[in-house]
Amino acid sequence: MTTLTTPSDQTGDPDGRVELPEDAVPSGRYANEDLLPVPLAQRRWTTYNFAALWVGMAHNIASWTLASGLVALGMDWKQAVLTIAVANVVVLVPMLLTGHAGPKYGIPFPVFARAAFGIRGANLPALVRAAVACAWFGIQTWIGGSGIFLLAGRLLGDWWSGAGQVGGYPWTQWLSFLLFWVLEIAIIVRGMEMVRRFENWAAPFVIVGALALLVWMSVKAGGLGPLLDQPSKLGWGSGFWKVFFPSLMGMIGFWSTLALNIPDFTRYAATQRAQLWGQSLGLPTTMTAFALLSVLVTSGSQAVYGTAIWDPVALAAKLDNWAGILFALVTVLVATLSVNIAANTVSPAFDLSNMAPRRITFRTGALITAGLGVVIFPWKLLTSPQAYIFTWLGTVGGLLGTVAGVLIADYWLIRRTRLDLADLYRADGRYWYDGGWNWRAVTAFAVGGVLAVGGSYSAPGSGPFPSDGLIPFLQPLADYGWAVGLGAALVLHTALTLLVPDPRNRYVRAAAPVAEPAEPAEPLSGTELS
Repeated sequence: MTTLTTPSDQTGDPDGRVELPEDAVPSGRYANEDLLPVPLAQRRWTTYNFAALWVGMAHNIASWTLASGLVALGMDWKQAVLTIAVANVVVLVPMLLTGHAGPKYGIPFPVFARAAFGIRGANLPALVRAAVACAWFGIQTWIGGSGIFLLAGRLLGDWWSGAGQVGGYPWTQWLSFLLFWVLEIAIIVRGMEMVRRFENWAAPFVIVGALALLVWMSVKAGGLGPLLDQPSKLGWGSGFWKVFFPSLMGMIGFWSTLALNIPDFTRYAATQRAQLWGQSLGLPTTMTAFALLSVLVTSGSQAVYGTAIWDPVALAAKLDNWAGILFALVTVLVATLSVNIAANTVSPAFDLSNMAPRRITFRTGALITAGLGVVIFPWKLLTSPQAYIFTWLGTVGGLLGTVAGVLIADYWLIRRTRLDLADLYRADGRYWYDGGWNWRAVTAFAVGGVLAVGGSYSAPGSGPFPSDGLIPFLQPLADYGWAVGLGAALVLHTALTLLVPDPRNRYVRAAAPVAEPAEPAEPLSGTELS
């Protein structure tokens, strides 16, 4: 028999969203202002806000060059755009499933993860997500700084672009990196409302900038160049599919980060429909259109300059008037700021705050993220398409898919979307499990992670992994890491929870009567949820 209960002090509105009254707001060591549920009155993000969020995040230099990485691996433009389109349709599904908890309960990702992993155990997936975000923050900051350096060199001359080198790069490039880093921090420390406002106007601005680049290149080329006629080096046979599946996992890995922490944004949704339609309209369409746009612009550069220029910053640097260069510089800044602030700063700020709510606020977490993003040496992760797509994105996607599998299983299959808000913040509630850890979720994460990335391999001399895989007999699974991790963790967490249910957790199917904790510090009520 399944017992599904909710506390009497947990209230909701007719559309199913839930909040706690002011006199029942949690306090203590596992709560702070940034982690508490967003009140219904403050959940006001609309469909446009979410669509704009995705437009702002998708239109950036890193996603522009995704198609170039696939073409460099032997695909033609049609195969590259197809791979990116399929990947973003696939990753949208777990994103909508995990995003559902945001509008309904107003909670961020690390608090959402407490239901599955335990109050303390949630730090495990939160730290995995935060580590990935810190690396991405560094990568995007380096890309943004490089854009400033290159375009500013066209405006300021050789003294800037030809400055003395420090650590293999001109000191002016390091200065550009620092300036971009400071600009990001100046925005994020002003809070989530500033993020929303920035994304609202950044999205249309970046679209205009990208279309302007296409028009300029088309006019200059007298039409689009020969790149569109270049045949695939892989064909459509076994050679293509051998590259397609690991590339697909890599493309999924590009946004698998947001598939976890999307509740950090959807918690502000005015309705469930707003996040559903906003994300569905914003992510797959935008990423596919942007990939196609990058191919069209690059084909024009092939016709004009005799070589395909996939880097939009390098292409914009070929503009021959200062006004055009200045516009391109501002576009690069806005595009990279948009994705880095939303995708790579918000999440780790909440994740790090979850570790020590009384000591680390959202702003403090953002500053820690910014610092860690520098010390991971992001410039080294961008050395080759092989390292970027297979090693970095593929491995990261496998681990994050495993976390997504646990969360989806727990929220949808086991709890049927029912959570106890107050218990998510206290040590005497149903999510305490064993000392704050749910061993079932941790086991599913560990097993799924090994299956997903244990067979990771690199071509000789092109990556950090052995050519026959870290665990050779798992190598065949490595090309499907995200799917393997998600599927294995989903099945194992569901099985362990149903076969060995936690006696304190009344949302779990159990054959025997459910035992209540002895004399809790605060009462646990149990009215039926209609």
